[in-house]
Amino acid sequence: MSDTRFPVYFIPHGGGPWPFMQFPAGPDGKKPWADLSDFLKSLPRDVGRTPKAILMVSGHWEGEPVPTLSSASRPGMLYDYYGFPPQTYELTYPAPGAPDVAHRAKQLLEAAGIPAAEDTKRGYDHGVFIPLMVAYPDADVPVVMMSLKNTLDVPSHVAIGKALEPLRDEGVLIVGSGMSYHNMRMFFHDNPEHTQQAIRFDDWLSDVVAIEDPDQRAARLATWELNPDAQACHIPDHDHLVPLFVAAGAAGRDAGKHIFRGEFRGKPYSGYRFG
Repeated sequence: MSDTRFPVYFIPHGGGPWPFMQFPAGPDGKKPWADLSDFLKSLPRDVGRTPKAILMVSGHWEGEPVPTLSSASRPGMLYDYYGFPPQTYELTYPAPGAPDVAHRAKQLLEAAGIPAAEDTKRGYDHGVFIPLMVAYPDADVPVVMMSLKNTLDVPSHVAIGKALEPLRDEGVLIVGSGMSYHNMRMFFHDNPEHTQQAIRFDDWLSDVVAIEDPDQRAARLATWELNPDAQACHIPDHDHLVPLFVAAGAAGRDAGKHIFRGEFRGKPYSGYRFG
């Protein structure tokens, strides 16, 4: 990475408002999400310097027909989780928005022939504020959120990332926030066969993101639906995987590095850095 260009990340954001809850140790004796907390706390050190803004691609903003950017100067909160303790609906993350970065991102997308939109009302969803409350607890770095397209396909989202790559040279840290494993039906089940599927898919994904040639990387990512292990890891949908496609596009010729692997009841979930 150059002295001016920022890396790109795909990070796991965990389950619901996990940093603000008490979890019993699992069968392996480990507290769930403890390793994720350590990883997110280390993120600013790994980045190396403070960005002008963070552009966060959340797996929880998936219903838009075109990529949509939050352009509020003071985004509110969106508690898009259900059935959790009352205190988790009182969390605040007062980081400012960055309307100028949102406008710039929209311009880049449109210049690449990709229709885009802005949203002045949406608040920080938990795919954004939960990991940032751990990684940047002072809330002093402006944040722009970007939606997925409702197609959730690989080519469109790689192209979106590719269009946004110049932001890396303009002081913006691009972060895809999702989960490399997201089977809500099996999270709390201990099924050895399924656990092996999760491990195999995590290994496959790590190999794919490490491909340096961006076209080859995108082509391999586009085959994920043919992988039965991948299908088992993303049920009922793969919205939490799509932010990785954007990150891979914004990476350009920077190969991905597998910089984190956590486990939830034996099932791995990973984080990647490009550049």
